[in-house]
Amino acid sequence: MELSDAVDLYFQYLKVENGVSKQTIVNYAYDIKKFFESIPKDTTEDMLPTDISDFVTIQMKQQLSVPTILRRISSTLNFYLFLKRENIIDFTVPEFDRPKKMKHLPKTISVEEVEDLLAAPDLNKDEGYRDRTMLEVMYSSGLRVSELLSLKIKQINLEKGVIDIIGKGNKQRKVPIGEYALEFVNKYIDEHRIHNPGKRTGYLFLNRYGEPLSRQYFFKQIKKYAKEANIEEDISPHTLRHCFATHMLENGAELRALQEMLGHSNLSTTQIYTNVSTKRILDAYDLFTKRK
Repeated sequence: MELSDAVDLYFQYLKVENGVSKQTIVNYAYDIKKFFESIPKDTTEDMLPTDISDFVTIQMKQQLSVPTILRRISSTLNFYLFLKRENIIDFTVPEFDRPKKMKHLPKTISVEEVEDLLAAPDLNKDEGYRDRTMLEVMYSSGLRVSELLSLKIKQINLEKGVIDIIGKGNKQRKVPIGEYALEFVNKYIDEHRIHNPGKRTGYLFLNRYGEPLSRQYFFKQIKKYAKEANIEEDISPHTLRHCFATHMLENGAELRALQEMLGHSNLSTTQIYTNVSTKRILDAYDLFTKRK
């Protein structure tokens, strides 16, 4: 079959049977076009099992970005799989090595910068004391933003200093809360939250209307406090969770224990923080050697 006819048949299948959008088909067409510019073919009889692995090698030599290469691989591999299902080609594409995406390390700030951030809210105001308490709890226990904002008073064992968390996939875990953060929680409940119109609700952290805080609001507050603390790094609420994990490892915490505290299903997710920790150490070493 002529290659152009095979491509047309594939796009017709995507549009009619799979309901793929016009724009998506345009994107697939571009990727497949780039593939056959690198691996020229006239007919489907010219296709070989090694075509895609050869294409990966060519694209890597051209130093294209990994996401671009992976997208082109996916578009073309699906085309080959379609031809095999339709018995237009008689081979199955063998396994091949794909380029790996670079892992983006979580953003963290130093312990000193965390302390400056925590000190930014105005403790003379109910709102400021609430925000300081939220920051203390998040950094003390490594909670996700969603877990912090949905936290209920009954989830905190004020005597034992333990929080019962229901995380992703309704998985339950217990995380400790530091004594310092616990002091803020107690004082916030007794002296500040008591003035809130929603004081009888179960949620711990409330806005001025007695409702749970939104992610957007908390995000804005973090940005404001970071600016007041002269933190140049572009941080978000989740940064405190990253800082908690990184600083714990730097102070000798075991990886498995940290995995349980963070609520990660896979240890590999937690291991990325070892890279952050190591990078911070290497950065300090580089700075030291430059000063010598």
